[in-house]
Amino acid sequence: MLVLPSVDIRQGRCVRLIQGARDRELVYGDDPVAAAQRWEAQGAPALHVVDLDGAFQGRPVNEDTIARLIRAVRVPVQVGGGIRDAAAVARYLAGGAARVVLGTAAATSPDLLRSVCAQFGDRVAVGIDARGGTVVTDGWITATGERAVDAAARVIEAGAGRLVYTDTGRDGMLGGPNLRELEAVLEVAAVPVIASGGVASAADVRSLRTLEARGLEGVIVGRALYEGRARLGDLLAAAA
Repeated sequence: MLVLPSVDIRQGRCVRLIQGARDRELVYGDDPVAAAQRWEAQGAPALHVVDLDGAFQGRPVNEDTIARLIRAVRVPVQVGGGIRDAAAVARYLAGGAARVVLGTAAATSPDLLRSVCAQFGDRVAVGIDARGGTVVTDGWITATGERAVDAAARVIEAGAGRLVYTDTGRDGMLGGPNLRELEAVLEVAAVPVIASGGVASAADVRSLRTLEARGLEGVIVGRALYEGRARLGDLLAAAA
């Protein structure tokens, strides 16, 4: 199972938002590129990078910083946040991103989702962000009313070859992953799933690893790493 350190970028800095709230920001440095290089040096097999400004504004904002980050590391980088049209997908992929993650666009633009999945295949993943089992969009501020399990089935039918499932209520809280909701998504997903939200320890990774046979491909970890509550080496060993 993969462990992907997250590099979340806001106003050019490396940050984390507790439960995605803009007014609950934790700043971990002024150089997201250096953060990415640090995780790569510690053995990260891949990185998850989010343009938080882009997620809130509905368009790529930190694209230049992300381009520098991609050039500065050798491991695969998947990018999300504010990617709402095919041109942005193409630019990130042409710039070296291993994969792009469509979140809001996958919920609001079914034609776009089908088109980019047909064109770029496995290089497009769909991010399903949920609070209480219900999908939220636009930087996690808009509740759509759609259940996460229904969204998973819908986007897979549209051609999505991979899901990134985030429990927004657990994100940044260090209270462990929501296994029950994740299991529900895995039940309907016939594609690999990467989980995010709540992971704080090697024990959490081991609990997630029990779901690997059911399609769980990896886990995204943020705050626990930046605050030293967990060491990346220990998480990688738990996932192996």
